[in-house]
Amino acid sequence: MTGETIAVPWAARAPAEVAVRALDDADEFAEVFDAHFGEIHTYVAQRLGPDHAEDIVAETFLTAFRKRAQYDPSRAGVRAWLYGIATNLIGKQRRLEARTLRALARCAPDTDAPGHEESVAVRVSAQSLRPELAAALAGLDRRDRDVLLLVALAGLSHEEIATALGIPYGTVGSRLSRARKKLRARLGEGAVRG
Repeated sequence: MTGETIAVPWAARAPAEVAVRALDDADEFAEVFDAHFGEIHTYVAQRLGPDHAEDIVAETFLTAFRKRAQYDPSRAGVRAWLYGIATNLIGKQRRLEARTLRALARCAPDTDAPGHEESVAVRVSAQSLRPELAAALAGLDRRDRDVLLLVALAGLSHEEIATALGIPYGTVGSRLSRARKKLRARLGEGAVRG
């Protein structure tokens, strides 16, 4: 058997090895897609609702494929890298919705309250959540909300979130703590665990 290459299933290889090989091999990148599509789709659907999820997830993997040469396996695992791309695209989608709402607000009376556009976008995006929780999430700073939802919806570690969002490790803990404190204040002490 000398000289033969034995194919090793994706799940048995280290994610960094797959990512490095995926830089030059579309079939390898397809394995990364297959391995992470479901969890990225679930995260995006929970953040934006099912109507936007397909487009954002497709754009996430398209962006990852286009920027695969920029991927640094020593800095981030593939999973954290993909969640970072998805979170950035979610932010762009929300900004687009906010601009649309501002344009509509110029035509409609009594809808130009400060912060109205963002709070509406967040409430619409959190449509599958309980109304009280959606309202509490809408009241959080976007950066704090992103960290909280990466923990709650995607199950990312602090280190993965820091990598995904390009922020210091300690900032993840600060934002998460602040978000939980604000949610507890709005929802009651027993509503937010951890």
